[in-house]
Amino acid sequence: MTDAPKGKDLWDKVGVILHPVGGLLTAIAVTFVGMKGSQVLDRRQSVDTNARLYSELMSHREEAESALRKDMLVSIISQYLRPSDNDLDAKVLNLELLAYNFHDSLDLRPLFFDLQRRIGKLKDPDRKDLMDRIQSVAKEITAKQLFVLEGHGKSFRRTVDLDELKASNGAGIPLDGEAISVGDVHCQVNLRALRANTAQQTVVLRLVVKAPPNRTDLPDTNATFEASYFDFPMIDNTRLSNGLHCAVALGNFNDFAADLVTVCFPGEYASLKDRPYYDEVIQKLRDATREDDGSGTMDTSPPAGGTGGGNAKGNGQ
Repeated sequence: MTDAPKGKDLWDKVGVILHPVGGLLTAIAVTFVGMKGSQVLDRRQSVDTNARLYSELMSHREEAESALRKDMLVSIISQYLRPSDNDLDAKVLNLELLAYNFHDSLDLRPLFFDLQRRIGKLKDPDRKDLMDRIQSVAKEITAKQLFVLEGHGKSFRRTVDLDELKASNGAGIPLDGEAISVGDVHCQVNLRALRANTAQQTVVLRLVVKAPPNRTDLPDTNATFEASYFDFPMIDNTRLSNGLHCAVALGNFNDFAADLVTVCFPGEYASLKDRPYYDEVIQKLRDATREDDGSGTMDTSPPAGGTGGGNAKGNGQ
C-alpha cells in the first residue's frame, strides 16, 4: 500500500509564484542596465565631441590671433625702422602700439633707449611731451606686469639715496635684504646699488640671492645689471638656481632718490620668449612621475647644467 502524495508546503507555493517573477525582474534589470549604459556612453560621446569642438575652436582662434599679431608686428616694425622716417611723433606712436600689444613677448628696451636718445637731441618744445609719453607707457606696462607677478610671487621695495651713492666713490651702497618665500621655495635676496646715471635715469645693481642654508646643493646666484624705466619684469629678469625668477623694476627716479621694486616669481609666469631649458622640463616630468607613483618624495635638486642667474638681465649686462 503506497502513501498518499504529500501536499505542497508554503515554500513550494512561494517558489511557484516567484519563479516567473524572478525571470521578469531579471529581464527588467538587464533592460535597465542596458539603457543606463547606453545613456552613459551617449553622454560620454557628447562630452568628447564638445571637448573636441571646443579644442578646435580655440585652436582656430589662436591661429587667427597669431596671424593678426604677426601682421601687426611686421607693419609696426617696418614703419618704425624705416630710415627715411624722421617723424618722432609717429615713432612714439608706433612704440606705444608695440608696448601695449607685445610687452610680454618682445624685449623693447633697445627701441625705448633709441627713441630716448633721438628725443634728447631735439630742440623744439615737443621734446618734453614726447619724453613724458614714452616714460608714461613704460611705467604703465611695468605696473601691469608687476601686478600679475606679485599675484603669484613675493615683492619688496627699496629706495636708493643718490647722494649717498655718489659719495661712495664707486664702492656702492648695500640695500636691506629680504627673505623671500614662494610656495615651498625659500631664499635670501640682497641688492647693492653700484652707480647711477641721472641723465639716463638708470641704476646699476648687483643681485645676490642666497640659497637656503639646508640646500648646499644649490649655488648662490650673482648678477649685475642696469635697472631703468624700460626694463619690464616679465622680460628682464634673472633665472635663479631654485627655479624662481627675480626681477628689479625702477618705480621712480628723481634728483635725490630711486625707488626699486624687486619681485621673485615662478618661472612659468615669465615672458613667452623665456622658455624652460630641456633639462628643467625633464626634471619636472621626473618629479611628476614620482608623485604619481605615490612615493611622497620630490627631488628638488637643480637640473643638470642649470646654475641660475643666466637669463635676461643676467646675460650680456
